[in-house]
Amino acid sequence: MIESIYALCALTSVVCAALLLQGFRRTRVELLLWSSICFVGLALNNVILWLDLVGFPDVDLAWLRGITATAALGAMVVGLVWEA
Repeated sequence: MIESIYALCALTSVVCAALLLQGFRRTRVELLLWSSICFVGLALNNVILWLDLVGFPDVDLAWLRGITATAALGAMVVGLVWEA
């Protein structure tokens, strides 16, 4: 059951990133681009979470999840600062 929740979280992040990218293509508002980059990173983070806890439970990938989450949120912060 928990495996499907992790997969749905990753899928939701991918759908959000796709919708934000579609909005960026239509309006050319750069904050939408930065937001879509953030959600791509969060989707990658969710995939790594699934791999960490379900795919390879004996391997600790917490450091990689931390890096991807930090990079994703860093992209969002850069976008917010850039737009301000």
